[in-house]
Amino acid sequence: MAGRPEGGKDARVTIAAIAERAGVSVPTVSKVLNGRNDVSATTRARVERLLQQAGYQRRRSAAPGAVPMIDLVFPALDSPWAMELIRGVEDAAREAGVEIVLSECGDHRRPRQEWIDSVVHRQPAGIIMVFSDLVPDQRAQLDARRIPYVVVDPVGEDDDTLASVGSNNWNGGRQATRHLIDLGHRRIGAISGPAETICARARMDGYADALRRSGIIEDPELTREADFSVEGGYAAAVQLLQLADRPTAIFASSDLMALGVLRAARERGLEVPDDLSVVGYDNLPLTDWVWPTLTTIDQPLYEMAVAATQLVLGLSRGEQPISHRIDLAVRLVVRHSTAAI
Repeated sequence: MAGRPEGGKDARVTIAAIAERAGVSVPTVSKVLNGRNDVSATTRARVERLLQQAGYQRRRSAAPGAVPMIDLVFPALDSPWAMELIRGVEDAAREAGVEIVLSECGDHRRPRQEWIDSVVHRQPAGIIMVFSDLVPDQRAQLDARRIPYVVVDPVGEDDDTLASVGSNNWNGGRQATRHLIDLGHRRIGAISGPAETICARARMDGYADALRRSGIIEDPELTREADFSVEGGYAAAVQLLQLADRPTAIFASSDLMALGVLRAARERGLEVPDDLSVVGYDNLPLTDWVWPTLTTIDQPLYEMAVAATQLVLGLSRGEQPISHRIDLAVRLVVRHSTAAI
């Protein structure tokens, strides 16, 4: 069996040649190629590395009449944020005649190897990963089988080779903070998402830039890190509101964390926005139903999901995008949770 090499590689690469280089049998290489889980992790990694170095790409095949599938992977599914993304992928997939397989990889934001093995076995048209990441060996497995993947809001470091879709998080953080500054606030607290995520860092960079451009010295005492959850936002807000010189406004890097801020303020007898202004991020549908209605940054989650679906389907057809990174615009939505000081 021969694979189709990439440009610049040997003209013909066989699994027998890969087996010889790896010091394993041909059936072992075949098991790796077919996603079998009865191969040790060390052997699998060695074979995958050699396959990638040789430019081996397994020919994809589909059963006659089979409906193409997209794997949609979340770290967790229990949030309205996830529901907005699912809705966008479903609509775009339906229009393209593609079905969806929904998976949850857990809080570690990295799929288990068992999931990768099952993907390799069923050969989907592509994978959309939300707020998740792949280790190099996992990317090599998918690349060797020409299974394209796109990440929505990637974690880790920037990677120009990774197809991804996000929003202009820096500008969102800047707009949120600028709005509070324009209302006269100077002690502005900020609750960040996990520091290892690109979007959280970008939002905080935008926050810091807005302060700096207004001549406000950034005070580390006014920033906290949480996990984008209601509980995380509540715990961070409790700390901020206990300060002797507490903030008069708080920018929370997600709507869910902003809900936690509203609860913490209410428990301390603070009125929003009279005593404390609050800005969230995402513009989830629920922000228009809480009271006070939440001023927030509109992150186009639905449109991001549609763009990711179109991108991964294009890659599955062999199309090369103009850019592997798509960042959609954000906008400030002013409601009742912010007021002049």
